[in-house]
Amino acid sequence: MSREKSWKEISPAGVCSKPSTAFLTGDWKTFTPVRDLEKCTTCLLCVIYCPDGAIRFRSEAGKIEFDYRFCKGCGICAKECPTKAITMKLEKGE
Repeated sequence: MSREKSWKEISPAGVCSKPSTAFLTGDWKTFTPVRDLEKCTTCLLCVIYCPDGAIRFRSEAGKIEFDYRFCKGCGICAKECPTKAITMKLEKGE
């Protein structure tokens, strides 16, 4: 029986049959999104536009959470934020 390959073992340009939420892909990123709570209006556009499901809205707590284990640092959330509450910061150690 063969074991499943991790995302690091898939051939370049290979097609993966699982969604990005099935793999911890956060170590891909060079930049990390950082949210300014004073500017954030909780419009949820970052949640909608995140292609990796790395940003979630917790309705019971009424807040947005970033799951950096899945964030690839693409910056779409920062680009789509209407109040510019999200900025992309260079990963520490880079």
